[in-house]
Amino acid sequence: MWNVSRGEGVTVAVVDSGVNASSETLKGRILPGEDLTDRPGSATDDYHGHGTAMAELIAGSGEGGGIKGLAPGVEILPLRVTVAEWVDSEDSSIAEAVRKAAESDAKILNISIASSHQEELETAIDYAVSKGKLIFAGTGNSGGDKDYSAYPAGYRNVVGVGAVTKENKVADYSQGGNVDLTAPGSDFPGWCDNEFVEPCTTSGTSNAAAIASASAALIWAEHPDWTANQVLRVMMQTASKAIDGSDYTTRLGYGTVRPRKVLLDGEGDPGDPDQHPLLKVEESPSPSAQPEGGSSDGDESASERVKVADQGEDGPPTGLLIGSGVAVVLLAAGVIGFLVLRRR
Repeated sequence: MWNVSRGEGVTVAVVDSGVNASSETLKGRILPGEDLTDRPGSATDDYHGHGTAMAELIAGSGEGGGIKGLAPGVEILPLRVTVAEWVDSEDSSIAEAVRKAAESDAKILNISIASSHQEELETAIDYAVSKGKLIFAGTGNSGGDKDYSAYPAGYRNVVGVGAVTKENKVADYSQGGNVDLTAPGSDFPGWCDNEFVEPCTTSGTSNAAAIASASAALIWAEHPDWTANQVLRVMMQTASKAIDGSDYTTRLGYGTVRPRKVLLDGEGDPGDPDQHPLLKVEESPSPSAQPEGGSSDGDESASERVKVADQGEDGPPTGLLIGSGVAVVLLAAGVIGFLVLRRR
C-alpha cells in the first residue's frame, strides 16, 4: 500500500493526553497543537503516554528504533484534553478540542478516549462533521455483552471502532452493540506512563480507532478530492464481512476495514459527496443482530473468515482511555485487516 499512499498531505487531530515532542519516530510530524487542560506544560507534553502511543501508531516513521505507523506520511495535530479513569459531564476539554479540530486543517479526528454523554460534546461533534471532518472513536472495553458504545463513539455521526485480536477474532473486551467498523487492537507495544523509557503491551479499542484513522488517511491522501462521506463509504463497502455473509453484525459493524482493497484493487464507489453513509443507513430499518459473526482480511473463502472469539485477552479497564497502545504494523498486501466500530 505504501507504494500508492503513505498519507501525505493529510492531518489527523489526536484528541488525547498530548503527544510527546521528543518522540523520535514522530520527528517532523507534530504540528503546533493546543492544550485544553489545566495541567502544566503544553499539547506536546504527554502526561499519560496514551496520546503519544496513538500518534505513533498512526504516523510513526520508525526512526530511532521506534514504531512505524500505518500512515507515516501523516501530520499530527495534538489537542490535549483531560484523560482520567472517566471524564464526567463537568469536564468540557474534549468538546473544546473537537471544536478546535473542526476549525483546523485536520481532515480526520482520532478520539481514542471515552466520556459520559455531554450536550456540549454532541454539539461540537455535529459542528466538526458539518465542517467536513471524519471522526473515529473507540467503542469501549467493557466486553462484548455491552450493547452500547461509550461517547463520543455512541453519537450517530461518529464512526465507532471495535477491536480484533492478532488471530483476527473479535476481542472479548471489545464492546458490541453500536459498532460501525473494526480494526486490530490487541497486543500492541505502547506507552503506559509519561516517562517513555520502557514500552508496555496494550490492548483496546483505542488502538483499533488509531488504525482506522490511519486507514482513512491512506485513502484520503490518494483521493484528495473526496469528501469525508466518500472516504467512509468506500471503507464500509470494502470491509470484510461476517462469516455468514451478513452486511452488519452487532460486534463487527459493517466489517473489517481493508484500505488495500481501495488502494491496490480500486474497489469502492465513493458515491454522493454530501450524504453521510452512517446517517443514511440509520434512515433504513435497523440491521439484524448477528453476534456470532466474525471477520477477516482473507478473501479466499468463507472458511477463512474468523468467528467471534470465545476467549480473548483482557482489555484495559473501561475509562476515558479506550485502550493504550501502538502496533508494529506489517504492511504486506493481504496481511492487515482493519475494523471500525459503530455507535447507534
